[in-house]
Amino acid sequence: MRKLPCDLKRKLPMCLHLLLDARIDNEQLHIFLVLRAPDPDAVHPMETCKGRVEGDNHLALPAGHCSVDAAQGGLSTAVGYPLDTVKVRIQTEGHYNGIWHCIQETYRTERVLGFYKGVSASVFTVSLISSVSFGTYRNFLCNICKLRYGTADAKPSGLDVSLAGGAAGAVRVVLMTPSEVAKVRMQTQRNPHPSVTSSQPLSKPKYRGSLHCLKVIAKEEGFGGLYKGCSALLCRDCSSSAIYFLTYSSLCDWLTPAGKNKPGFLVVLLSGGSAGVLAWGLATPLDVLKSRMQVDESGQHKYKGLIHCARESIRQEGLKVLFKGLGLNCIRAFPVNMVVFVTYEAVLRFTDHFANKK
Repeated sequence: MRKLPCDLKRKLPMCLHLLLDARIDNEQLHIFLVLRAPDPDAVHPMETCKGRVEGDNHLALPAGHCSVDAAQGGLSTAVGYPLDTVKVRIQTEGHYNGIWHCIQETYRTERVLGFYKGVSASVFTVSLISSVSFGTYRNFLCNICKLRYGTADAKPSGLDVSLAGGAAGAVRVVLMTPSEVAKVRMQTQRNPHPSVTSSQPLSKPKYRGSLHCLKVIAKEEGFGGLYKGCSALLCRDCSSSAIYFLTYSSLCDWLTPAGKNKPGFLVVLLSGGSAGVLAWGLATPLDVLKSRMQVDESGQHKYKGLIHCARESIRQEGLKVLFKGLGLNCIRAFPVNMVVFVTYEAVLRFTDHFANKK
């Protein structure tokens, strides 16, 4: 295997050193770096779990797997965060006439920083959760295959994929609910930019940052305040994750030409983007309810629970309230999830490469 020049290696993170070394031997370095394309032999979620299991012990998530998943998770969050802020404000506030009106008002009063409130906590938690979510999915899928078919090498059914996806969604909820509450509170907090305010002194914001927001919520609302909207988030993520992985797997099988048992690069892009759009489209009603429950601060007690929130929202604004932010969710979901699954397939090949060497 040819070694990388020292000056090039110094400019790259450690996880990429390993990836590059593994790919140079196959003379695919340029394609992998530019496109992050999966190898034609990459295993996708409807394939067997062979290479993931050695005896009764599943392979732990390797450092490269976690690092790449975390990087793509954090990057996708940072890039899509302004749209997420607009979505949350449209879902929780009724005075906006549409997406463009919300963007204009936010920029007019708070400038660019208004779109990035609470981004630090979100990037950190999504980076962590992105790694854990895909790892949970793979391990649950392998265990389900062992329980149902007696071997982890069996090809999973659509039900198996859905159950593993739902389990990954449940794990996400436990880890991400506090950061979601802080994110929504920060995004809906008004902090006029000094350049657009009058001569009157600026009012001090209640939350000075994501960590301060979590501290204030815990102090004023107790531990339960950190898990507001957990019921809506659990329903949203379990169902959407099941749909997400099942749609991706089914589209890969359907779009892969006869004679090939692995999806190509374009198939992964299309399947991943479509899976994200469908999952987020169906999850939007629960996403609206989740945001409304989480923005309900101490002393307001506007909503008593998920059902009460749904009933009151529909009574006041009609059924269309459940689809606020649908367009933004779909617009953001396609490109983000294309990148997510291309990275996922590439990392699977990377881990299989070293697993097969052992």
